[in-house]
Amino acid sequence: MAQTAGKKHARSDSQTHEDYLRVQSELKHPSTKRAKQIDADTPYDQLEAILEQTRKEVKTRNVLHWFRSKDIRQEDNKGLHAASQKAREGGDSLISMYLFSPKDMEWHGTSPARSDFILESLRILKSQLEEKNIPLAILTAEGRGNKSAKVMQFAKENDVSHIYSSMEYEVDELRRDVDLAKKVQEEKDISFDVLHDQTVIVPGSLHTGAGGPHKVFTRYYNDWLGVTKKDPSLLDTCPLPEGNEKSAKQAHQKLFNSTISELPESKQFGSDEERDRIRKLWPAGNKAGMQRHADFLKHKIANYANYRSEAARDPSSRLSPYFSSGIVSVREILRNTKNFNKDKNFDAGDIGVVSWVREIVFREFYRQVTVITPHTSMNLPQNLKFDFVQWEDDEEGWKKWCEGRTGVPFIDAGMRQLNAEAYMHNRLRMNTASYLRANLLLDYRLGERYFAEHLVDWDLSNNTQGWEPSYTVFNPVTQAEKHDKNGDFIRKWVPELAGVERKAVFMPSERLGKEEFERLGYPYPHVDFKESAQRAKARYKRDLADADP
Repeated sequence: MAQTAGKKHARSDSQTHEDYLRVQSELKHPSTKRAKQIDADTPYDQLEAILEQTRKEVKTRNVLHWFRSKDIRQEDNKGLHAASQKAREGGDSLISMYLFSPKDMEWHGTSPARSDFILESLRILKSQLEEKNIPLAILTAEGRGNKSAKVMQFAKENDVSHIYSSMEYEVDELRRDVDLAKKVQEEKDISFDVLHDQTVIVPGSLHTGAGGPHKVFTRYYNDWLGVTKKDPSLLDTCPLPEGNEKSAKQAHQKLFNSTISELPESKQFGSDEERDRIRKLWPAGNKAGMQRHADFLKHKIANYANYRSEAARDPSSRLSPYFSSGIVSVREILRNTKNFNKDKNFDAGDIGVVSWVREIVFREFYRQVTVITPHTSMNLPQNLKFDFVQWEDDEEGWKKWCEGRTGVPFIDAGMRQLNAEAYMHNRLRMNTASYLRANLLLDYRLGERYFAEHLVDWDLSNNTQGWEPSYTVFNPVTQAEKHDKNGDFIRKWVPELAGVERKAVFMPSERLGKEEFERLGYPYPHVDFKESAQRAKARYKRDLADADP
């Protein structure tokens, strides 16, 4: 399924059937009872506990920063800065590595667009570091289970005394780090530390009056505003890493000769044209991301609050891929935004700033949810009762949803944007998700996986929360009439409807005569909205009533 728009549309029915069966088979997950056990003793808590023992006082030799797929930058990188400082204390060299794991890319469904974006950003980062005589070695883990062993082997071969990295909050990644920490425990002369770098406030640290972590966004948001106002240093950034002596190039020649990995066959673009088009839409590297933010502040943020839900205006910053891969620092972005806002707090001043920063805080909140309910990164809904819903088996509906041919223009426009740009406006994400899990009554995890396999900005915490099932059912016609008032977004992405006038474009099968509609070459709706919404609500009510997670 990790295909692009053109290639996707060219797939035969048998290939689509194979995709449908494959994705269903990839949605395995633990039982809800096991999920509760994991939540009671989280991998995050396990890692935090063991790191207390692996932050050792050992003689400094070579110092290693392990880049992950969420901190691909040298700018304001806490782990890299800590490693650089440790190396300057009197060690030998600062070295770095990135662990390429093709099996993980398959397991998580990482899209070709995101995979290529990461590798292209690594190429830029590698060049930047080499100018400072810092090598970036690319390791490949052939199996998912041998990643920590690969890192430990690398550390020993290169006489590393200290390993630094940035915290990742998903279950698989936390367990990987726990495994490495256990290996480090057995070594007398190696230290291991993992630093929080993805957020301004450490996930899990904002609590209610009763002492538990916030689970409701509004309260989390209000606390976040209060804490960042009280402690402006949370937005302080780290300097660039200090370079090694020129002699490091000779001492670590093998590491400098390391090359960026090639994408596995399943993550290749459908064509060179598609690759070039996606790269132009999403230029790699920190410089491109920071320029995008500067342009957003200059040209878009003033109108963001008024137009943020109107996809046709393209009102967003389009920084999400840079955030999800850590190519820009959220602290630096927010610091620059605060400067633009004349140093006012994020709940005052420019209304566009207030509205946009609220969306950034959602990103932080979603990481809090991942930390406190880790089962959400294991193909299970936050509300475990929804795991008991009896979903429909509608392969034809699934195929139409994927291709943007459901017969509902707003939904189809969103899906076609995704297939063409590896991106979808947030308002469309909400609507297409609602249509799949409610109107089609298909397992929401099918859509969650499709997004992972196509989005350039895929991020597990954001994706799982965006796909969290609920009783809410968006009406895609009234949503379009409100957020695409002139039908411009629909007409752009559904060219069959480009000539349809006024409000008929929002539901042409009902608002045009039969003959006129059929001349368009656009499909009738796969399901009736009202009937399918009622079906979904009744199904949820029935199946959740007796659910016992």
